[in-house]
Amino acid sequence: MNAEKIKDAYTFARQQYADLSVDTDKAIQTLGNVSLSLPCWQGDDVGGFEMSDSPSGAGGIQATGSYPGKARTLEELRMDLDKAFSLIPGQKRLNLHAMYGDFGEKPVDRNEIEPEHYQGWIDWAKKRDIKLDFNATCFSHPRAESGFTLSSKDKKIREFWIEHVKRCRAISARLGQSLESTCIHNLWIPDGTKDSPVDRWAHRALLKEALDEIYAEKYSSSEMKDAVESKLFGIGSESFVVGSHEFYMGYALSKGIMLCLDLGHYHPTESIGDKISAILQFSEELLLHVSRGVRWDSDHVVSLNDEVRSLSEEIVRSNVLERVHFALDFFDASMNRVGAWVIGARATLKSVLIALLESREKLQEFEDSGNTFARLALLEELKTMPFGAVWDYFCLKMDVPSGESWIEEIERYDAEVTRKRG
Repeated sequence: MNAEKIKDAYTFARQQYADLSVDTDKAIQTLGNVSLSLPCWQGDDVGGFEMSDSPSGAGGIQATGSYPGKARTLEELRMDLDKAFSLIPGQKRLNLHAMYGDFGEKPVDRNEIEPEHYQGWIDWAKKRDIKLDFNATCFSHPRAESGFTLSSKDKKIREFWIEHVKRCRAISARLGQSLESTCIHNLWIPDGTKDSPVDRWAHRALLKEALDEIYAEKYSSSEMKDAVESKLFGIGSESFVVGSHEFYMGYALSKGIMLCLDLGHYHPTESIGDKISAILQFSEELLLHVSRGVRWDSDHVVSLNDEVRSLSEEIVRSNVLERVHFALDFFDASMNRVGAWVIGARATLKSVLIALLESREKLQEFEDSGNTFARLALLEELKTMPFGAVWDYFCLKMDVPSGESWIEEIERYDAEVTRKRG
């Protein structure tokens, strides 16, 4: 669709929404200020660029699929990210894992990483006006093979990971300071057991003790902020996860740090959207890892499904958009990896736009008057409103492809670049 047709469609859609007292121009302006952090690990199947052969079993992360052309070097990963970002509208952020440093030819263990190992990422980000977030990498390492890291009963293992996370927080502060944008450091650990343990208390007490030591060092909130991420279960931790939702929610609220909610880390019948208005009554901010759970696997490419839509609806309805940080968290080796980034990012931003285009004043009026019929009827009518025309116009303003035209860009890049990799 050419620019004039997009503008014409938007003019018609704008009037339709105006009839429901919805300002589409304001919705577009608000969406343009939403930052979405892409997961660097989608580009190379969570491999990283350390000079070692790390295990992918217990304490590891496994990406499934064998689509050709994954990034083999930092240069290839950055090239792929450049292509993805060129097809995604809005503010740009990238989420780095510690194992994606520029370590050169010398092996650098996790407890030895320094800010200079990420200077290349800072330089790359500055040139593109991209901001960076960071994650400690407490998996795919010999010292994670037991299934325990920060909650290990082995003091040496525990101290190793404590030092790693301390360094990751210092690196996060450097990233935030260098790019003049607060870097969010998120912590997820794989700790747990396949079968039910007798002593759950000890591991959780050790984790609390380790976290207390890690977070004793304070950094300016203008440089970095901390978040902790729970999980329901994982491979090797089917029966017991040390860092459960209840554990981290209690710890985060008591320490004044952020809770990270991953959409794929809860029971399939739980609504993550429902948690927004509960947690933000007590916490200043919240980090979201937008993902798509399918049965036991939590890291599928995000699509515009009911769960993602309800999440954005609750954020907008609660008027907490500025207190929520969006990040994607998935890795899929079964499809074009660059295209997966774009699908997930555009789907997430579409969900926010749909929420911003709700006729909230009318809906609230119906609800407050007890007119549940009119509330439900209007919600149903909103589902067929022309939000696609507003989205296309937003993409046009952001100078990225609208509609399905970006698919051709991915297929061209696939043929000319990624499929030519060995």
